[in-house]
This record gives sequence, C-alpha cells and structure tokens, in this order.
Amino acid sequence: MGEPCIIDRFIDKGNPVSHRLFRVRRTVFQMLDDRGYIVGDADLNMTLSEFRVNYGEEPSRSDLFISTKSRTNPREKICVFFNVNEKLAIKELQVYARRMKDDNVHQAMIIVQGKITSAAKTGIKEISTRYLLEIFEETELLTNIKEHVLVPEHQILTVEEKNALLKQYSVQENQLPRMLETDPLARYYGLKRGKILKLIYNGNLTGHYVTYRIVW
Repeated sequence: MGEPCIIDRFIDKGNPVSHRLFRVRRTVFQMLDDRGYIVGDADLNMTLSEFRVNYGEEPSRSDLFISTKSRTNPREKICVFFNVNEKLAIKELQVYARRMKDDNVHQAMIIVQGKITSAAKTGIKEISTRYLLEIFEETELLTNIKEHVLVPEHQILTVEEKNALLKQYSVQENQLPRMLETDPLARYYGLKRGKILKLIYNGNLTGHYVTYRIVW
C-alpha cells in the first residue's frame, strides 16, 4: 500500500449527520452568547470529536436541547428545541409549548430539519401570542453569518446610544436606512423593529466608513 495522501488528515471520515448537527449546535451557542445569554466555554469551544463522544455518530436531536438564561437578567430564560422529525408538526409544537409553560420560559428557538406543516404554521401564530418563538432551519445555521467575509463589524446600539444618534443627526427613526426583521443578521441577534445597528466597514474594496441601519 502507498503512503496515505496528506489531504486525508483534513477529511472527516465520521458520520455526516453528527458533523452537521455539531456545526448547527455550535452556531446556536455562538448566537446565544452574542445575545447575552450564559454559555459555557466548554460548549462554545467543543470540538467535533468531543461532540461525537458526548452524543454519538448519529445524535438524537432531542438530546441537543438547550436551556439557559440572560447574563444580566436571570429571569429571562430561553429554550432551544431541535425538532426530531423531518417536518415540524402541530403535535410537536404543542409539546414544546407545554414544556415552556411548565418551566416558566417565554422565549424559545425551534431548529427544524425542513418543512413545517400547515397546521404547525397556524399553531406558531397562535402560540406566538403568548410566547416569543423563533424558527430556524438547520441549513441556516451550518455557518455563522457573522463570519462571512462580506459582513461588516456591527454593534447594537443601546436606547441611550440610539437617542443620541437621532439627536446628533436631527433625524427621525423612519429616516434611517432600513434592515428588515427577516435579514439574516437581524435574525441572528433576534432584533425586533426599532433596534439600530452600527455597521463598520473596513476592507480593501469598501474602505473605512460607518453607517447605521434600523430594523424595520
């Protein structure tokens, strides 16, 4: 037999399911950390090998459940459910809602594999009157949107910083450039209407400049 190819060391020979879920869960932890929730270093820095030791080559998505709270407000909690089935159905949605009620949690992310049934879509609208639900597909979380080369450095303005900005430039909120709530960056941070982001560009092509976007 010949010598092994040097590129072999960079090829993951494990189960692609575990590799996929490792990447998705890592992005979720990064997202929670950036939103100000308590996330341990062990979860943020977990390697693929460690993930497989903990969850196996074919992880059960139900075992990937996450529950944590805000670093500044312990009463503010969030749950992350990884939907087991290929489609999110109303029965599963009801299970998640009951668990949130039992645990006194009012905010949750549901990570789905693919489609959402029509009944579940209706259920999401109904449950969203009582709880804050965010739905992400696994494919959206395979990579962290912040790490994309074209995404500038960004800062979320506090209420005080927002008011100071509007006063400085003598503008109203609706006069600022807009970013939709459905924008990937706004969804990453869970930003709702009225939040303002400071975007800092500093590249060879763009040069250095600062702009602002209000979530609309």
